[in-house]
Amino acid sequence: MKKVVASADEAVRDIFEGATIMIGGFGLCGIPEGLIEALVRLGVKGLRTISNNMGVDGYGMGKMLESGMITSHTGSYVGENKLLEDKVLKGELDLTLIPQGTLSERIRAGGAGIPAFFTPAGVGTLVAEGKEARNFDGKPYILERWLRADFALVRAWKGDTSGNLVYRKTARNFNPMMATAAKITIAEVEHLVEPGEIDPDHVVTPGIYVKRILEADSREKKIERRTLRRA
Repeated sequence: MKKVVASADEAVRDIFEGATIMIGGFGLCGIPEGLIEALVRLGVKGLRTISNNMGVDGYGMGKMLESGMITSHTGSYVGENKLLEDKVLKGELDLTLIPQGTLSERIRAGGAGIPAFFTPAGVGTLVAEGKEARNFDGKPYILERWLRADFALVRAWKGDTSGNLVYRKTARNFNPMMATAAKITIAEVEHLVEPGEIDPDHVVTPGIYVKRILEADSREKKIERRTLRRA
């Protein structure tokens, strides 16, 4: 099966209106920038996105937000995007906030085929409203459901033409689990190599999960928030 595609535009060609899409990354680290920009050019609307955060205004997923492509967003942190805040307050976008560890585990569960699990995170807060609660060993837990998607857009440091992926340092973040939790996973990589050039012991995402792969063009490394001090 040929997995390598010539461009990001070709990779996202069949993403449809109303699709649920997982997008890897944490802040601006490890986000699939090329695939996001191709999705903006495609111009599909009504998307339901799942990502830890929405990036920043004018960059990454912020471009999708500015293009009016997103109907709802499920994530953990949205504090760096003023446009998202404005849309939520005006009732123009549905926002679901989930504790970060729970978000991660719900995605992992989706990839592992586990439809639900109990967690102590959120007990006694708004997070627990409307959810089944049970006690285990004398402690309260709430039931959380898996998260799955139609598409997952991920970024890796290195990948081979069979789709095996290796991530580097903190850019690993949400990418590996999202790659397992979607019907179609599309990966952009900094270095695309031939099968056999990656040590099998170093593979994080096996190629069985990846349907399309492309080599990303070089990008400026953005800083999400620059903090300076006076000498």
